Amino acid sequence: MVARKKLAEFIDCFCDRGAFSVEHCRRVLAAGKRQGLIPRLHAEQLTRTGASHLAVEAEAASADHLDKLSAADIRALARSQVVATLLPGANFHLGLRAYPPARKLIDAGAIVALATDFNPGTSPTLNMQFILSVACSALRMTPAEAISAATINAAHALRRADRLGSLEPGKQADLIVMDVGDYREIPYYFGVNHCRMTVKAGRIVWEGGGCR
Repeated sequence: MVARKKLAEFIDCFCDRGAFSVEHCRRVLAAGKRQGLIPRLHAEQLTRTGASHLAVEAEAASADHLDKLSAADIRALARSQVVATLLPGANFHLGLRAYPPARKLIDAGAIVALATDFNPGTSPTLNMQFILSVACSALRMTPAEAISAATINAAHALRRADRLGSLEPGKQADLIVMDVGDYREIPYYFGVNHCRMTVKAGRIVWEGGGCR
């Protein structure tokens, strides 16, 4: 019914300890694909279940979390078009010592994206600038890698990269103007909102103080 009424374009499955098994998720995602929905997977957050390999098998748009990856999992993701969407805000909020292996994924050639995972239980933050800071400090990503992960790679995870995620001729003009002297200052000054202007589809939708 959801697919028929075009209420969604993706189908997601929570594959983890205490949630759904790999086989359960395989059945759910297969049913969704038959109706034209694109798979996504909550994978390898609390335990290694093999969900990342299921994401590759199902040609998922993204596999999210990925804290508990093996070397074989990383290689499989790197050979695929599945976007590895890392959610370090959850690790920070839960006080976990381990973070997703961003450096290994990037070095292997995987497509890495970043997101807030905003939810009241494990990641109550809306601040993507803070996520960039955590990505650089805890995940050992460079500022350029973190910004790319939060923009163009995130657009790939949403299957929107043909029109969103980068400033190019022919793409929708979605952008923010930051009050910094260098892009590396965005993650460097953590917990600070640097945004002075937000533009959506070429129209200014918000403008803060100090912006000319």
